[in-house]
Amino acid sequence: MNKKPRTVFRPLHGLLLLDKPAGMSSNQALQQVRHLFRAEKAGHTGSLDPLATGLLPVCFGEATKIAGLLLGSSKAYETTAVLGLTTDSDDADGAPLLERPVPADLDAGRVEAALAPLRGPIRQRAPIYSALKQGGEPLYAKARRGEAIEAPERDVMVHALELIERDGPRLRLSVECGSGTYVRSLVRDLGEALGCGAHVTQLRRLWVDPFTSPRMYTVDQLRAIAEGEGEAALEACLLPIEAGLTGFARIDLDAGDALRIGYGQTVRLPAEPARVPGTVAVHDADGRVLGLGQVDGQGLLRAQRLFSWASPSSP
Repeated sequence: MNKKPRTVFRPLHGLLLLDKPAGMSSNQALQQVRHLFRAEKAGHTGSLDPLATGLLPVCFGEATKIAGLLLGSSKAYETTAVLGLTTDSDDADGAPLLERPVPADLDAGRVEAALAPLRGPIRQRAPIYSALKQGGEPLYAKARRGEAIEAPERDVMVHALELIERDGPRLRLSVECGSGTYVRSLVRDLGEALGCGAHVTQLRRLWVDPFTSPRMYTVDQLRAIAEGEGEAALEACLLPIEAGLTGFARIDLDAGDALRIGYGQTVRLPAEPARVPGTVAVHDADGRVLGLGQVDGQGLLRAQRLFSWASPSSP
């Protein structure tokens, strides 16, 4: 029997905007594209549930150093909630818990009244089947063993939550939210506010800041490109690392200061233009991004997280 050839991995740096399919975990999707690109190092910027589809930014190589920034970004979703049934996972992949009739007098006004308290800064209880860790272990691992779990509550931000349309017990909703927000929990709490329960049957992530109009690729599309056009065409699907840093002010350094920041030394920035203290994207004189720096109130720039090529000893 012919064995599948072993993947020979290589250094590769960049960002892939992956359109994750339903029925696959985020890690499974990550591993598939990592092998397609033959990338030595890869990571994603926040899990999507197996049921969910849509944007999963994948970081290759040095781009993994900014994965934490993207993980904390705002995100947008479209979801379908079905009223009248709760499940242990708050979505259609879970076991049914309780079935209740949908109120006969339910109208758009009553739905809006239930949505309103779920907007803005809210306190939210995570689903028990989630990647959130407790005692160093994901909640879903504890839940699968049948352990009793008290899911933690935390503060989250819901920028927008709107009803798009209703079709019987199905509500299609749009959501824009901050980091750590669970759409499944929003739907669960909406169902309880309406008195009949609810669970998610479809969930699609539309964008992740700063990729608000993303050109996404499915695994099948990428595989077809690799097989039909070759590795160079596949690499053309990647975004440069700096595409993930567009939300930060840009600092361009001359050759001497770029060398100093690469050695980990502090650089004094010119007084003009005025510098706002905070995290900045640092570039060299050729426009190549070197990494992230921190500017203080005195106009001093210190290295925060540099890419490997910022070091003077790197090729």
